[in-house]
Amino acid sequence: MALIQSGNLPLGTELKHFELEDPFGVKFGSKQLFGKGGFIIAVMCNHCPYSNAIWKRLETVSEFAKKLDITTVAINPNIHPNYPEDSPSHMRDKIKEMGLTFPYLIDEKQEVAKSLGALCTPDIFLFDAEEKLYYHGRIDDNWRDEKSIKEEDLREAIMLLFSKQEAPHVQHPSQGCSIKWEDTVTG
Repeated sequence: MALIQSGNLPLGTELKHFELEDPFGVKFGSKQLFGKGGFIIAVMCNHCPYSNAIWKRLETVSEFAKKLDITTVAINPNIHPNYPEDSPSHMRDKIKEMGLTFPYLIDEKQEVAKSLGALCTPDIFLFDAEEKLYYHGRIDDNWRDEKSIKEEDLREAIMLLFSKQEAPHVQHPSQGCSIKWEDTVTG
């Protein structure tokens, strides 16, 4: 798997609201999911080793953020016939396996991932209470080894946001597998 980095997006970019279904057929709208203090959107998938390495950490950070009225959602844009392990049925398995407490939604038309400017899985976005991009980057500084983490970038950004401080000046890009865009991947 080729390693790519997330794009460099301007802070302050407004969230384009969306409505997507989870793999059980339940619809969720970003306006309803958005927390009073902010909103984390994690572009994830099932097959990417980089995403798989951080699922549990994302759940832990999500639980921390929830106490600060910042909610989390994960979306999967890799609904593609060439990647059956990212199918909705496998998403149901991932939800159960990871014990996810936040919605994991199907971005079948890949419109949400495109509107966010997502490039890879994982790709993490934190929006402030005014629905503007506050943080875009990695969850922490070591995707491979949780025990070797020295910087918890997303958690630190959440604390700054909650404290009404400026966004982190240094925002390291996320890194992972490329999104499997429907119009660029062939059989």
